[in-house]
Amino acid sequence: MPLPKLDSVPALVVIDMQKGVVGLPTVHPAHEITDRVAQLARAFREHGLPVDLVNVAGLAPGRTDAGPHNCTLPADWTELISELDQQPDDHIVTKHQPGAFHGTSLDHFLRRKGATQIVLTGISTSNGVEATARNAYDHGYHVALVLDAMTDLDANAHEHSVTTIFPKLGETAVTADVLNLLSQRSWISGKLAAWQSQNDHRIADY
Repeated sequence: MPLPKLDSVPALVVIDMQKGVVGLPTVHPAHEITDRVAQLARAFREHGLPVDLVNVAGLAPGRTDAGPHNCTLPADWTELISELDQQPDDHIVTKHQPGAFHGTSLDHFLRRKGATQIVLTGISTSNGVEATARNAYDHGYHVALVLDAMTDLDANAHEHSVTTIFPKLGETAVTADVLNLLSQRSWISGKLAAWQSQNDHRIADY
């Protein structure tokens, strides 16, 4: 179902749209995900809303059945992709685990900005995005998950997150839903500004 609303201060949180991740073989074409994320970032900036760009530079130290990742990563692996058009006011978060909250400044930044809702996008759906959605839900934020602006390396994992996990953590949407709600916000703001201007003139004439 379409996203019913955006809070007064929603924040866009973009997960791991970096050279070393976007270049991996994803379920959905990475360029399509990139285009939608870039659209959302532009729209949030145009409305003066927070944009958080997250990258991952390491892994949590706990032992896992999957074993350690001992490969050497390229020097530009953590570099955010240029399509995001990073701006000076964007908040950059570097994490060393799947979720973007633990051990980072993300929660402090969001609360300082007055954000009560996060709009989540990025790669990968079942790892960084899902972990951050769980973090945000536990921290008391409303969570909106933009399904056509995220993807995974595993189709089954992506589908499980989307159909089973996300409905328990927040509200799902597509890019057009979010852009439409932002456009409505602009229309309402314009009407209010016009109404205020008319009343100011009436008061001055009186």
